Amino acid sequence: MSEDRPLHQRLALVDVNNFYVSCERAFDPRLEGRPVVVLSNNDGCVVARSEEAKRAGIKTGTPWFQVQGRAAALGLVARSSNYELYGDMSARVMEVIGRFGAWQEVYSIDESFIGLPGDEGVLRSTAGRIREAVWRHVGVPVCVGVAPTKTLAKFANHVAKRNPGLDGVCSLGSVPDGEIRRIQSRVPVTGLWGVGGRTGTRLNALGIDTIADLRDADPLMIRKKFSVVLQRTVLELNGTPCIPEVEERADKAQIMFSRSFSTPVTGRADMDQVMALYAQRGAARMAAEGLRASVLTVTAGVSRFAAAAGATGSGEGPSGGAAPVPGASNPVVSVRLPAPTQDPIVLTRAAVAAMRGRMVPGTRYVRAGVMFSGLEPATGQSTFDAFAGEGEERDMGSLLGNVRARFGEAAIGLGHAGLAEPAGWTMKREFASPRYTTEWKDLPVVSA
Repeated sequence: MSEDRPLHQRLALVDVNNFYVSCERAFDPRLEGRPVVVLSNNDGCVVARSEEAKRAGIKTGTPWFQVQGRAAALGLVARSSNYELYGDMSARVMEVIGRFGAWQEVYSIDESFIGLPGDEGVLRSTAGRIREAVWRHVGVPVCVGVAPTKTLAKFANHVAKRNPGLDGVCSLGSVPDGEIRRIQSRVPVTGLWGVGGRTGTRLNALGIDTIADLRDADPLMIRKKFSVVLQRTVLELNGTPCIPEVEERADKAQIMFSRSFSTPVTGRADMDQVMALYAQRGAARMAAEGLRASVLTVTAGVSRFAAAAGATGSGEGPSGGAAPVPGASNPVVSVRLPAPTQDPIVLTRAAVAAMRGRMVPGTRYVRAGVMFSGLEPATGQSTFDAFAGEGEERDMGSLLGNVRARFGEAAIGLGHAGLAEPAGWTMKREFASPRYTTEWKDLPVVSA
């Protein structure tokens, strides 16, 4: 724990219930009470489910085509992934949550740890006010778990979600230890934060089947047979805070934009669009995070079925008589930039040129990506300054990001990425809801 986080403080984990579905319901109340699923890129598989969809037996990862035929009978509603909406809603939720904590650590798109001082009565009251505030200001439901450690806070949140009588709040300080142990003895050890299937199997072989069993295990034995990470989990289950905060770091390994296409890309013009768009999104991301990249890597790939048959420059199979082109099916090209940069012009030119050198026209590419690595803080003089006037600093990455944030993704772009209308290769989103909070044209209209 850092010095500004006293040990007597409690941790609260605030988690949005069924986040993607809740975001959809916030703007479409007709979805309340109905089974709803959110689909992955290109409407491929189920990635999120409402409680009603779970009760209908729909599993995460199920291909949509296997469910689509039963949708009408189940009253099932599908939505394409609306990442613009989900990201903006997440930011709004985290801002509201942060108002209540002595400190805040955003853990994921729908979860945040905060520090809550006070006695048990104050803690429960604050947790309830957090739920009310998020619901009132953002329109999504959350559950709150309060405990002395992160692991126990995750566990308390789990309890709050599965016990409607708790009204979305579980503070372990108000639950007798015997009751906590009874619940922990009924939950498999793999139901604990950070314990995956393989680790669970190894623990089971040692007779550690439940969370209660792990709580009673010898921490030194766990460290010897597993890792210091799992040892920390045991200590946290016994009330000792030892999982440090996850800080934002400028030395993160990489930033990557990678997508599958709804329609294969076969021509250089379309691939130029892909590379330009991803490079400029990366430039905007780096500008927002205060980073520059020294290495750019572009990738593309064909369907694994096409790769098995042999990718060719003409797009014909082996029977067509064309010889396979080495590297045509999955080109990967890394370019070391002249200097670390976040300049979208430099990055766009580099990405387009690198892929042009390896792409074979006629090959049916179904995915592509641009990765930025060798990241460092964006301090000192910008590489774009060579094009600027004396004393004038040009920050094109921030400019593009700010314009898109204010007016939408299609509002501005450089060269091939200046797309007024989506290109044919863009991600399939047949069931997409409006981007209610990030596109002017999608703003809800209310008539009185």
